[in-house]
Amino acid sequence: MEECISVFDMLKIGVGPSSSHTLGPWRAAERFLGELRNENLIHAVNRVKIDLYGSLSLTGKGHATDLAVMLGLSGQDPEYIPVENIDVIIKSIESKNEINLGNEKPIPFYFLKDIVFNKNFLPFHANGMTFTAYMTDDSQYVSTFYSIGGGFVVKEEHINAKKKIQIKCAFPYPIEKAAELLDYCKKENKSISEIVYENEKSMRTEAVIDHELMRIWKTMLECMYIGCHSEGILPGGLNVRRRAFDMHQKLIGLSNYNSPQTWLEQIRLTEVKFRQILKWVSCFALAVNEVNAALGRVVTAPTNGSAGVIPAVLMYYLVIENHNAGEKEIKQFLMVAGEIGSIFKKGSTISAAMGGCQAEIGVSSSMAAAALCELMGGTPEQVLMAAEIAMEHHLGLTCDPIGGLVQIPCIERNTMGAIKAINAAELALETDPKNAKVPLDKVVDTMWQTAKDMNNKYKETSEGGLAIAVNMADC
Repeated sequence: MEECISVFDMLKIGVGPSSSHTLGPWRAAERFLGELRNENLIHAVNRVKIDLYGSLSLTGKGHATDLAVMLGLSGQDPEYIPVENIDVIIKSIESKNEINLGNEKPIPFYFLKDIVFNKNFLPFHANGMTFTAYMTDDSQYVSTFYSIGGGFVVKEEHINAKKKIQIKCAFPYPIEKAAELLDYCKKENKSISEIVYENEKSMRTEAVIDHELMRIWKTMLECMYIGCHSEGILPGGLNVRRRAFDMHQKLIGLSNYNSPQTWLEQIRLTEVKFRQILKWVSCFALAVNEVNAALGRVVTAPTNGSAGVIPAVLMYYLVIENHNAGEKEIKQFLMVAGEIGSIFKKGSTISAAMGGCQAEIGVSSSMAAAALCELMGGTPEQVLMAAEIAMEHHLGLTCDPIGGLVQIPCIERNTMGAIKAINAAELALETDPKNAKVPLDKVVDTMWQTAKDMNNKYKETSEGGLAIAVNMADC
């Protein structure tokens, strides 16, 4: 039976630098607290230990996994925590050797001892973590979670239970594959975004859907704005200099603005020759992922490491292609992007630890290409073709972050994904779908097969590729 995945599952507001290694473990810690509360155990806990496995262990420090679990266990919400409070909370835990469990009960916590990095992999998924609570009566409560990409967290027993129990999807148009989506569009004479909107209305009111979609966009816009106005060196030890600030200064000139929205309006007045367009799109993508690398607030789309592609392409449409575009087009774009992302999640993976960077930048580029294609007047067939083209030219892309940090090559890679998305949309718009040779579903299947064939060294372990060709000392 089809799995119901909402647009708001694919586009989530959180904190950088990684959806699978930061947001996922953070959410897992929150769920662990929830389990303790449900069992009425939280006030009986006198110690907590966290075991990180596989990719979470190998690149966890560079992805702030240890910080994420501490913040989650402290009862902080990644969607709403003021980012300036993060460093204060972490320093307090480290200096006091104490964590305020669930913001309810202070217990001793020695982060160098109570967070254990185990290089071995758990069999179910590359991103495994086990939480152990030690009670005052010497009993233990143990729970294991898996961060499967995009901030999604599962437990193995729940996945196995789903296999045995047929779960009916509440969506009026349940979708597992792109071919099913296209059939609905044809039968109902609707665009992809209209089909998605009908599905969303089965879960939320129109007012809530509209408000939340615009909250996602406002977070994206603010993230680009912050990134374009922040300079300096990114944290982590690679001494990576922010580039969006300097690029933006050259592009924007002496424009006068005082908010993200007035900034957007000023960009519409700038020169738009081909080179400037390339620079603006790259600047937007760089800005987002520099904010992400600095533990800023971003929208997981579909992951944090690929968070810059979708906002950069949507911003391109708003400031270059259609100066009259507003909320209607923004919501339309986000709904199409979310649906394409869900098709990849169901049929393949959005986790770099499972599929390399084709699962992150590749999927985000595919999502953005499809969304842009619909806004540019593409038919549903052309929209799916745009998604296929974008992914086809990301197949096999490895994930080999230097130092386990979401910086090199991750930040630049978002600029490439955004430019490819625009190119893919244009190619699809100029192509008769009848002449298409490769359907989107075949590319999804191929991506998953490529993921399974890919050497683990290139799956977010920092054990191959650039991660060993260039070491921290070289930087």
